[in-house]
Amino acid sequence: MEEVVDHRARIAEFFDRFGRERNLNLPPLDADGVGSIQRGSALVSIHVLAQKNVLLLLSRIAKQPALDEAKLKKLLAASFTETGDAAFALHPQTGDLYLRILRGLDGLDYEEFEDLVHSIAQTADHWDDKITSL
Repeated sequence: MEEVVDHRARIAEFFDRFGRERNLNLPPLDADGVGSIQRGSALVSIHVLAQKNVLLLLSRIAKQPALDEAKLKKLLAASFTETGDAAFALHPQTGDLYLRILRGLDGLDYEEFEDLVHSIAQTADHWDDKITSL
């Protein structure tokens, strides 16, 4: 008999632990498995997409940036070499520019969760200032 894993509950525990270890008063993940963490200038939203077996981390970098072809090429090149685990993405409805990390939920432990949150927060904190100078 296979063990059923409640991914939302597990990530909720990780989220709570992350806040406690940093003396942050984080509201718990909501019923949909969504929460957010402010790290520096970056607001990281965490989405447990249990039906898809995926953890999605997002941080908005710019609201509807004007991106010509040259800027898009710079972003794509940076996404390949300078964003660590994260990648740039445009929100399909709003046109806002985000950094995002997707990770399967299977095998995810707290240390990797913590590393992913730090990775996207540091990268977003760097790029939200740099994006205006592209």
